[in-house]
Amino acid sequence: MQRHCLTLDLKNDPDLINEYIKLHQNIWPEIKESIKDSGIITLEIYNIADRLFMIIEANSDFSFEQKSKSDALNAKVQQWETLMWKFQKALPGAQPGEKWMLMHKVFELT
Repeated sequence: MQRHCLTLDLKNDPDLINEYIKLHQNIWPEIKESIKDSGIITLEIYNIADRLFMIIEANSDFSFEQKSKSDALNAKVQQWETLMWKFQKALPGAQPGEKWMLMHKVFELT
């Protein structure tokens, strides 16, 4: 099992943030299917103010590269991603078009 943590910011507009949250309370079935098909077992998104935090747990075959390739070929995923840019803003240091950025673990209590 793999675990990945990612972060992204939303545009600092309460109406847009509320709309983003509402859209995620009932994501499109095709989006849910593409997530599961990629090998992701659980995906959670947390929010505070305009900051998002995502936790992904995936099977051992999951790869971000393969997910990106599959997403690029999926018209519905591309439609969803275009819609999401209405709400999202890239983090400082992000490459053009880059959204969610992988976080690195700095501490673990065992």
